[in-house]
Amino acid sequence: MKQAHLDALLAARTAKRSAALATRLSGGEQWLIYDDEAPADAPAEIVAAARVAIENDKSQTVEVAGDQVFIQVHNPPWRMLIVGAVHIAQPLARMAVLAGYDVTVIDPRGAFATPARFPDVNVSDDWPDEALEHLSPDARTAVVTLTHDPKLDDPALEVALKSDAFYVGSLGSKKTHAARIERLGALGLSDVAIARIQGPIGLAIGAKSPAEIAVAILAQVIESRRKAPATPSLAKDAAA
Repeated sequence: MKQAHLDALLAARTAKRSAALATRLSGGEQWLIYDDEAPADAPAEIVAAARVAIENDKSQTVEVAGDQVFIQVHNPPWRMLIVGAVHIAQPLARMAVLAGYDVTVIDPRGAFATPARFPDVNVSDDWPDEALEHLSPDARTAVVTLTHDPKLDDPALEVALKSDAFYVGSLGSKKTHAARIERLGALGLSDVAIARIQGPIGLAIGAKSPAEIAVAILAQVIESRRKAPATPSLAKDAAA
C-alpha cells in the first residue's frame, strides 16, 4: 500500500468516512475510492464494484474487464449510542460489543454512568442531546433510549431523528410511547420522523428480564441494519 493511500485511509477513519482500496492483481495499480468520490483515472467498473463492496461492508475479489481486482473495504465501525445507564443497558452494552458495535453509554447521572458498571465501553456523563450532537449519529449508528425520563430521552430522540441513524428505539409501554409521540410532535418533528422510532422497543419475543429485553433490542437493531435500504439521508424528513 502506498503511503499516500495509508495516510488517506487514516484520515477517512478519523472522519468516519467509508472508503475502499481497489488493487488490480495483475499489475498492482491501486485506487482509493470513497462512497461519494473517486480518482479521475479509476475505471468506472471498478468504482462501481468498490461502492457495492462498501455498501455490503464486505472485502472481496471481483472480475472487471477480465482482470481480478481485490477490493478492501474500510468502513467506520457500526456504533450503538445508549441513553440511560440503567439495568437493561448493562447486558445490552456487553452483547452489542460482542456483535461488533462501538458502544457509548450516555447518562448525566454520575452514579449510574460509571466505568465500573460499564467496563470496556465509552461512558459519557454529558446531557444526552449534547452528547449526541457531539457524536453525530450517522447511517452506521443505532440510538437506543432507556431512561423512561422525558427530560433525558426526548432531547436525545430529537437529535437522533434529525440524523441519519439507521435505528432509533425507545423503551416504554404503548401508553408511554403514545405520550412520547405527542411531545415530539409538539417539538415540531414530523409524523414521518417520529414513525422511525421503534417503540415499544425490541422484537416481540416475550422478554421479561433486563437481559431478555436487551436480547430483544439487539435483535431488532440487527434486523434493521440487515434490512435497511441504502438511503443517502433521512434527516431531511425530520422537520416537515
